[in-house]
Amino acid sequence: MLVVITVLFIIGYLLIALEHPLRIDKTATALLLGMVLWIIYAIGAETLVPAVNGEELQEFLAKSSASLQQESLAHQCLNFILSVKIVEHMGDISQTLFFLIGAMTIVELIDIHGGFSVITDHINTRKKRKLLCIVACIAFILSAILDNLTTTIVMVMLLRKLINDQHERWVYASMVVIAANTGGAWSPIGDITTIMLWVKGNVTTSALISFVLLPSIVAMGIPLLITSRKLIGDLPEGNRIVTGSDFISPKEKKTIFFLGVCGLIFVPIFKSITHLPPFVGILFVLSILWIFTEILYNKKMLEKTEEHRVPQVISRIDMPSILFFLGILMAVAVLQSTGILASVAGWLDQEVHNVYLISIVLGVLSSIVDNVPLVAAAMGMYPISDPGTIGYMANFVQDGTFWEFLSYCAGVGGSMLIIGSAAGVVAMGLEKINFGWYLKHFSWIALLGYLAGAGVYVLETMYLKPLL
Repeated sequence: MLVVITVLFIIGYLLIALEHPLRIDKTATALLLGMVLWIIYAIGAETLVPAVNGEELQEFLAKSSASLQQESLAHQCLNFILSVKIVEHMGDISQTLFFLIGAMTIVELIDIHGGFSVITDHINTRKKRKLLCIVACIAFILSAILDNLTTTIVMVMLLRKLINDQHERWVYASMVVIAANTGGAWSPIGDITTIMLWVKGNVTTSALISFVLLPSIVAMGIPLLITSRKLIGDLPEGNRIVTGSDFISPKEKKTIFFLGVCGLIFVPIFKSITHLPPFVGILFVLSILWIFTEILYNKKMLEKTEEHRVPQVISRIDMPSILFFLGILMAVAVLQSTGILASVAGWLDQEVHNVYLISIVLGVLSSIVDNVPLVAAAMGMYPISDPGTIGYMANFVQDGTFWEFLSYCAGVGGSMLIIGSAAGVVAMGLEKINFGWYLKHFSWIALLGYLAGAGVYVLETMYLKPLL
């Protein structure tokens, strides 16, 4: 059964990759893949659950009703999947989807009111190379403050104001994905995986910035240098798309822009203060903006067709992208529940037994499957070692080599495929970037940057860390 699940997962990913020649929308394939894997998991519950989740199953049955305890093993295992596994994973997935919906709504709200003109009006260059550098640097810095998902949404919306040609926008959007992923890797709040490592105490802010920042800069700089050489000339005159209602004053545009952007920046701060999931913070910010725009339009007394209230803005959100995300995460959840990902991690530990190679391989795998379960599996395999531990396990103390390098590899490695990170998935959905096009033009570039940055980190640990 595990072989069937693995083979179907690979086939599903190939179908997503071949979306363009097959002319089958990737969202349909992703949803089918996610649902079929859960169906197979349910059918094979009697075999899979006791083998992978034996202790959890016993705990579940001990707390269950007497009638369930008298049922057959197959029925008990199916109930375990329905009551524990699917609820557990849907809880995590729903957090991501609600965060995505909230962030996309806020960005769309800023966009439809012309708020991004605050930035685009100050980007006066029409030189393609210079614009690419500006966009990449903004994404790199912004993703360290926000997260790579939100940063990508914001930057793609900005690119739509600056570049009309969609295929040319693909180049800039792909570079944004790389910059956002590298920018999030060195910040404790820049990526979901760094947040996981930071919250659990595997890494501290000072160590993460000290040793992962430079490799991240290199991992972005090399792709930026290569990509900029492909861009020649200037953008055409008047190459801007003007949006925003005529009934919204420049002051009101700026107010909506700063409310939205400051709200997005506030989300990681909100999480660190309250310890609540990020989706609570993003929906809190959305509610503030919603109330502000309601008051704004109540004062203006405009016709319904002239208003851009939040209910109308929500209808503009790209739902296929959200459903695509749902399908992919549901499929990966089955790999995690059936122990396939944990088995891969365990094999790496036994056969490779080198923290550098293990992290590099996990980074490559994160371009195929979601980096969150990969990092979670690694954290489960290795508890944090006590200070003063010597030998191989010294790599797993707080701020140890493994945890720092894992944060880099898991964050940056996802750029090697367009579907390898949340940033890539969102960019793919918003700009309809073709999987094969990205694979041909950017995967090898992202790989070069990834390996170069990894090399820089290895040199840091060899020559810089011993001096501190």
